[in-house]
Amino acid sequence: MCRIYGFFNAKATPHELRTVAALQHHGGPDGRGAARAGGWGIGNNRLAIVDLDGGAQPYELDAIKVVFNGEIYNHVRLRAELVAKGYQFADHCDGNVLPALYHAYGDAFVDHLDGMYAIAVIDQRGAEPRLLLATDHIGMKPLYYRWNAAARSLHFSSELPALLGFGEVTPSEWDAGLDAYLATKTPFGEQTMFDGVKVMPQSTTMICTEYSGLRTYRRQQPVTEVLPEDGAAVAQDLQERLRYEVGQLLVADVPVATITSGGLDSSLVTALAAETETELHTFNIAYTGNWPADERRFARQVSERSGTNYHQVEIDPATFPDLLADVVWHLGQPNADPITLSTYALFNAVRDSGFKVALTGDAADEVFGGYSRMAAATQAFATEKPWYDNYLDALGVLPAAARYGLYTDDYRAVLADSGPAIPAEATAKLATGEGSVLARITEFELGHRLPAYHLRRVDHLSMSGSVEARLPFCQRSVISLGRALTDRQRIDGTGVKRTLYAAAAGLLPDEVLNRPKQPFTLPITAMLTPGWPLWEYARDLLAGSRLKAAGQVDASAADRLFARQATEPEDTTALTIWALAVHEIWREQFFGAKRGR
Repeated sequence: MCRIYGFFNAKATPHELRTVAALQHHGGPDGRGAARAGGWGIGNNRLAIVDLDGGAQPYELDAIKVVFNGEIYNHVRLRAELVAKGYQFADHCDGNVLPALYHAYGDAFVDHLDGMYAIAVIDQRGAEPRLLLATDHIGMKPLYYRWNAAARSLHFSSELPALLGFGEVTPSEWDAGLDAYLATKTPFGEQTMFDGVKVMPQSTTMICTEYSGLRTYRRQQPVTEVLPEDGAAVAQDLQERLRYEVGQLLVADVPVATITSGGLDSSLVTALAAETETELHTFNIAYTGNWPADERRFARQVSERSGTNYHQVEIDPATFPDLLADVVWHLGQPNADPITLSTYALFNAVRDSGFKVALTGDAADEVFGGYSRMAAATQAFATEKPWYDNYLDALGVLPAAARYGLYTDDYRAVLADSGPAIPAEATAKLATGEGSVLARITEFELGHRLPAYHLRRVDHLSMSGSVEARLPFCQRSVISLGRALTDRQRIDGTGVKRTLYAAAAGLLPDEVLNRPKQPFTLPITAMLTPGWPLWEYARDLLAGSRLKAAGQVDASAADRLFARQATEPEDTTALTIWALAVHEIWREQFFGAKRGR
């Protein structure tokens, strides 16, 4: 696991490269490597997980140089196949197969990989240097870039603040960003909150040369499986696939732990991991005091049944204002989910306890139909009621009409000239595409919401603590089965994630299996009330003089939010205040927003 960065057909001084590397040192504190020549440079920060004494990057073969961020889970098999072809290897680090694999198969080398990754290849064998960038099948490892079409120059990095360390990458705010952020809790698609800075989509390869410029193509997605009609057989198949993938993801040369929230997904991962890992450690996070939706007793039950070593992480809400600024910095752009703060604190506690790898239950809801908005849309369609607008509204902080009520006249005028808050290419197949409503929603969630809202959050906040998060539910075999499920195998009259619940039967305590589903989140509705540190912090961030200087949010509208939350606290108002505060922190960090009172 690493952080990577580079430039192509551009100029960057050694000082700039050191600056970029330093800005993402937390994601790779175990080593640093770089290579540069006329017009290009690549580098990495290493978090040593496999072959701790080897693995120096850039990896090299002839005139091919490679840096990568992630894990290649099938590297042992690939190395054996490449040795049979005559290639030799200096160590057993997972990434060292990449130059030989590229040498053997060209641009199709990524089709042979099982893992999570963002890869950069410099190939100097031709008449001019060639840069190839590639992302994994679902977007577990982000890669941000800025392409200057006029200069035909490219800069890239694993993290947004690091990308801004290049002198030629000047940050400016995307005008429509606030509305896009409030519409989906973080921007969907390739656009980031920085104008001109994009993020590579999942399963994408980019090729750059000085002569041809930048070419991008999406690699072919796998063909959907055909599953048996027997639901019990499908559930058993899923259990075995998960058991195999969890076992594969436990392999490392450093200690591996699991995260257990107390819900179905992470609890199942922990139970399966405990079958083979005899001294498994698992971590749960909670908050000092008595707060709604506390799940620690369920997490303890899972640990006791599985025989794991249980770690209770507890954070004090009084520390949240200090933590939040760090969270926003590491994310690089706003994410309105309050769980970002808990995720940051949890992974730092995991590393403080001596662990560099943690398995999580992330992505199960997207793959297996776990969200109430999915069930509501399916039910509405079945009864011939409108579903599309309500589903999109459920993705965001506020529906469109309520968002526009927050804005100044000037900002509404800006938005009149911009495109839709959710990119049209993301929603094109959602309203009228092929398949059932639930099938279309699943593809939308997997292709757009999961990488933008979920996976980038997990990546950045785990690596902020120098921890590699591994995600069994994002493995190809698991996603393939999930995509092939019928609607009723996902959601029926009894609830959501029916096949996953069936696969977990007998592995988890009954109280965990039978409890009502609840989101793993931070109870901000209770915490954003007068007298609590978070309230005072948000009030300061959203002071009228600051909002007037920014010119986007109407100060009187913000005052009404606080008045309503003070007298009648409720979830939507609390989340709106939270989201606006996070956005203001981001603006201040990257653009020097003025502090006022």
